[in-house]
Amino acid sequence: MPGKAAVVSVSDKQLRVLKKLSVSKSEAPMLVQRAKITLLAHEERSNGAIAQAVGLNRIDVGKWRRRWRDTQEQLAALEAREPQRLAEAIRETLRDAPRPGCGGAITAEQVTQIQALACETPSVSGRPITHWTHRELRDEILKRAIVPKISLGHVGTLLRKSALKPHRCEQWLNTTEKDPEVFARQVEEVCQTYLEAPQRYAADGTRTVSVDEMTGLQALERAAPDKELIPGEAAKREFEYIRHGTTTLIGNWDVVQGAMFAETSGPTRTEADFVAHIQRTVATDPEAPWVFLLDNLNVHWSASLVEWIRDVCEPARELGKKRPTRRAEKPSQPTTVSVG
Repeated sequence: MPGKAAVVSVSDKQLRVLKKLSVSKSEAPMLVQRAKITLLAHEERSNGAIAQAVGLNRIDVGKWRRRWRDTQEQLAALEAREPQRLAEAIRETLRDAPRPGCGGAITAEQVTQIQALACETPSVSGRPITHWTHRELRDEILKRAIVPKISLGHVGTLLRKSALKPHRCEQWLNTTEKDPEVFARQVEEVCQTYLEAPQRYAADGTRTVSVDEMTGLQALERAAPDKELIPGEAAKREFEYIRHGTTTLIGNWDVVQGAMFAETSGPTRTEADFVAHIQRTVATDPEAPWVFLLDNLNVHWSASLVEWIRDVCEPARELGKKRPTRRAEKPSQPTTVSVG
């Protein structure tokens, strides 16, 4: 008689990883299939139903079901201890077990050297590229004689196991504020302003707006009309274009409504342009209190803007003379300006 199917338990984080694997176009087909098996087993489907759904026999379905059951405690422990390694641990669980025979041709020391190379910028090796590709990395590995031979697929496997992604880069902004306590207060002030925005809007209609610019936008016109889509062929767009100069977009993001509004587009981003933009924005709801969150670009704290805010909020208030401010003395974090 057939035995009872293994009970599969999957956490929420594991479920997200498995769902992503089950629809991946870049992972190995066997890995995708085994992710689907685990997901269906989590739904308490029978081995026969799973086998029919994924195109596999019941024996193999049971094998991968048991594999997950036998490792789910270790996965749960890893998820609590090192969540960043969970995705690769799940991939390892769904891969074939090591086969008997000779050990790997690449030693642990060589793997470490390859990892160190992947963490270097390509310019260190004299390569005129900004990010490593598998091919460029393989060529440099062989050039440095780290190993006598290695395939592109093996390079990719080593990078995945090491959780290294040298082909990717994320934007990062360093603060100019050197005092960590001051920096913490500044961050807390800005974050608290965002958090309180819904309550302020509900209480008295306060509009909380994040403002920023995008400069140097090219106004381009295609030199010829597009060719429409027809059966068997993709739509075609003319490669050549005509330049019509550049423009600057000043955008408003309504924090509560989650939408852009009252954008300004023009050839420049001067002090006068920004004051006019704020005036037009406030005019869209003149009775409401306003809170603007801005970075520390000089036009965001100009004398003209301060004077206009004074005229709107406290006409009788005397303003002191603006003293010259060195760049290093400028506040390093986004600041809030309240109008109303």
